[in-house]
Amino acid sequence: MVAGPGGDGVVWEARADVVIVGGGVAGLTAARVAAERGLQVLVVSKGGPTDTATQYAQGGIAVVGDPRTDSVDSHTGDTCVAGVGLCDEAAVRSIVSAGREAFAALTALGAVFDVGADGAVARTREGGHSTRRIVHAGGDATGAEVQRALNAAGMPVLFGASAARVTTGPDGVTGLIVLSDRGLGVVHTPSVVLATGGLGQLYSCSTNPSGATGDGIALALEAGAAVADLEFVQFHPTVLFAPGGVGRRPLISEAVRGEGARLVDAEGRSVTDGVHAQGDLAPRDVVSRAIARRLRDSGTDHVYLDARHLTGFASRFPTVTASCLAAGIDPSEQLIPVAPAAHYSCGGVVTDVHGRTAVSGLFAAGEVARTGLHGANRLASNSLLEGLVVGERVGHAVTERAALTVEATDLLLPFRRREPRETVQALMTAHASVVRDGDGLASAAAELGRSGVAVAGNGVALEDTALTVAASALVMAASVRRESRGCHTRTDYPDTSDAFRRSIEVRIGRDGELEVPELESTGAR
Repeated sequence: MVAGPGGDGVVWEARADVVIVGGGVAGLTAARVAAERGLQVLVVSKGGPTDTATQYAQGGIAVVGDPRTDSVDSHTGDTCVAGVGLCDEAAVRSIVSAGREAFAALTALGAVFDVGADGAVARTREGGHSTRRIVHAGGDATGAEVQRALNAAGMPVLFGASAARVTTGPDGVTGLIVLSDRGLGVVHTPSVVLATGGLGQLYSCSTNPSGATGDGIALALEAGAAVADLEFVQFHPTVLFAPGGVGRRPLISEAVRGEGARLVDAEGRSVTDGVHAQGDLAPRDVVSRAIARRLRDSGTDHVYLDARHLTGFASRFPTVTASCLAAGIDPSEQLIPVAPAAHYSCGGVVTDVHGRTAVSGLFAAGEVARTGLHGANRLASNSLLEGLVVGERVGHAVTERAALTVEATDLLLPFRRREPRETVQALMTAHASVVRDGDGLASAAAELGRSGVAVAGNGVALEDTALTVAASALVMAASVRRESRGCHTRTDYPDTSDAFRRSIEVRIGRDGELEVPELESTGAR
């Protein structure tokens, strides 16, 4: 069904002061704050109340703790080191310094976090952190507790609804076209917040839910915003391995290594000895590359986590234990087979630390956004922190346009390139995974460039086209970045280059095709 300029095909309409796309930590936090400011809020979500990446987050939230052992300076420094020169230090400091207040607001909602024997909030350490500053809930079920508390706040959510297009006019956003069980609809609104999560489904194996298809990337690009740092996809080094396993795989939390588990190969040799001073708790890109190198050298497809010496493992890590037992592995007696899998998009829609994009009325928060916090590699447990902090700020920022009266009039559904999900996943897994090279990226770009163009008129087509757009933008940026940095490793350019100590933006040009503006302005291709 295609809507014409007069609204033909639209079967329902609604109005709101702000529409938020996505029901995870960033989206629901923004919704709660906007509602508290008196705005009429509508949240649209493709799935159900727990079909979010937030639900599956295990480790915790990075929040500065005891001032005797931790500080904003220390957390900022750890973040920037992990980001390998591409973090915006001012943005990092801004977000990190707001962590305690955001955490307090979450606990005020009723979120319950683990405490130690002294009654104080318990903290653990994860890769790249110089001290124990990670707060957690349910042992290793932090995301589930965050999601529960936010769901309980009772924000109005339209479930089973896919965002098809952000409509704009001379003064910015005018509405959102939505595909739902009720049919094609339009919500007239001056503000749209993209909180759609990541793009893990670009790969055959991921920790992300099935709906993590890069929707927000496609929506933002079509609305005129830029994306940046998409080439930096963080692969979590320790995902539960299964022969032939595809789709969403269970995460083995980094906190397991934080509590003393060791990464070893089939011969019992350490995987990270001599690789980094922090060993198994090095930043995730370092550990993932070390594992990939060991797999290549040994001709195997997984390594192991040895947690057999940890006492109280089942009570500290009940989610991990349940996943292992379901796979026939007792972590108290057996080694846990693990391998890297796509986990987190460090880049996304370019925003400031209040979620504003270059398009008036278009905001983004959470994993879909690129605030400058993560740079070339996200520091562990900074993601829930960012969702809480920036989500709250977006909830305040959207009040700036609440008094505007807008009307969405151009209701055409988008024409997009489309490859089936399985084809995109095969291409990206083969050519744009932990390790890449120019020939592979060129092959992926050529195949994606041959994709047919069609109207995305249903939910499956919307996801396939979003994946195709996101894959094309990622491959373009990865091809331009002729160096290895953070999550982006190229065998043909193994060194870090000062010439690329900058973010690479991708946007849609005047011809309707993706482009890197800096190349277009110089005539280079």
